[in-house]
This record gives sequence, C-alpha cells and structure tokens, in this order.
Amino acid sequence: MDNESLLSKLNQFTRRTHTEEEVFLFDVKLCDNEIDRDGERFSLSALEQLKELFVGRTGIFDHDPKGHNQTARIFDTELVQLPERKTSAGEDYTYLKGHAYMVRTEANRDLISEIDGGIKKEVSISCAATSRTCSVCGKDRMGQSCTHQNGLSYHGKLCHTVLSDITDAYEWSFVAVPAQREAGVTKQFGQDTDRCRHLEKKWKEANALLSRVEELVRQDIVRLRFLVEGTTQQDAVSLAADRMSLEELLSFQETLRTKQKQQCTGQLPRIKEAAENQAFSTRS
Repeated sequence: MDNESLLSKLNQFTRRTHTEEEVFLFDVKLCDNEIDRDGERFSLSALEQLKELFVGRTGIFDHDPKGHNQTARIFDTELVQLPERKTSAGEDYTYLKGHAYMVRTEANRDLISEIDGGIKKEVSISCAATSRTCSVCGKDRMGQSCTHQNGLSYHGKLCHTVLSDITDAYEWSFVAVPAQREAGVTKQFGQDTDRCRHLEKKWKEANALLSRVEELVRQDIVRLRFLVEGTTQQDAVSLAADRMSLEELLSFQETLRTKQKQQCTGQLPRIKEAAENQAFSTRS
C-alpha cells in the first residue's frame, strides 16, 4: 500500500487532514496463531475478528489505561499468512499486522527514535475471548471441566488452549516481555485481573489432581482387563479408552469390576467341588 493510501485511511481518525511530514508511520505485529508462553494460541477465526476490532484502537504503555499514556493509534490492519511456515499446531503461520501512526511532536521525538532503533519493539494486546478450548478433548474451559494440562503431551498431541469468539479488543501496549515469543500478547479476560489469576491458579491445581486421578483409573482398567479378559495388548478397546473422558473411564472401570466379581462368584462352586473330590479320593 502506498503512502497516499495509508494517509487517506489515517486521516479518517483525525480532525483535520495531516500530511506525511506531520506523522510517523510504523507497523506492529500484534499477535499470531502460534502457541505462546502461556500455552495458548489464537484460532484463525479469532485473528479475523481481531483484524476488524483493532482498527482505531489506541497504543499505550504496559496496559496502563490512563489517558496520558496514549501514544499511537492503529488505522488499518491486515492478516499476513506464510504457507511455507507451519505452527506447532500444524497450521499455516498467520499473524495480525497493525498499521499505526503518531503525530510528530517534541514530546515524542525520543520515542520515535527508540522505535526506529528497535528499542521499543515488543507489543502486546488486551482483548476479550469468550471461548477457551482444550486442543486435546475440545471442551470449552470457560464452562466445562477438563483434566488436560497445557504444555503436556497426550498420545503425541501437545495440549494447549485455543482462544476464539473474540468480543472486544481494548488496546495494544509497548511491553518489555510479551507472552507470545514473536508478536507478544498479554491477554486479559476481564477487569478483575487479581481474581482471574487466583481462579486460574486454583483451576490448574484442580486439573493436576484430576489428571492424576484419570491416570490411576487408566492403570486400574489395564489391571482389570488382564484379570477379566487375560489381555494387556493394545487393541480397539484400549484405543477407545484412550479417548474416554474421566466420567466414561469410571463407568468402564465399574463394568470391569462387575465382570470380575461375576467370574469370582462363578469359580467358587467349582473350587468347592474340586476340594470335595480331592477329599473323597484321599479317603478312598
């Protein structure tokens, strides 16, 4: 896009028409679809939504919403896709680019120099995502319990959270250490961040406990199948069990326990009969 087109879009957000000499134009990589340091990633549909929502959003420092921190504004966005590069989830690498501007003043001259020099580079965004889906089981973690933990592999599949259904984009900020390794994203799912962090900690602790319980149930199912069916080999049943939820595993475990009790009950008369026969043979 040439400068004339950029200026035309930029001036939609100004009270008067600004010339190229009056403004400083720069691009920011806002976010992408790669798994970040928090074990989360945006879906492609989420990036499409953010593309629309970030037009006109202001740039600040460290997500501090005070008015005097307003530094720049995004006047246009685009999604850039690199088909030759794949993400950890196997998708074409895609990132959201924002075209931003600042009005040149004496007050921001040093900041412009720092941006040009690569000192002020990392940015992050603040947005609202109403869907947080587990990449392993597909459950929405906003309303359903899930025993899988981000960062762990389940049957060769890396667990992470997929963010989608973006309802709002609040702002973007210059930060020192963003969550995303390349674009840098700090996600906020509400205003009460301390409470969110506490709930997130408790949620992770509960998930860790549920994962341990699930593993113990799976081990018991292997034991019960050996006692009931005499098999320890990987077959269609064990493959199906690998995909079961904890509730389904507990039901399967109870079924195997019932079968084991029935087998034990059926064996008692035969054991008694064999003992009586042995006693009769001894007397004879």
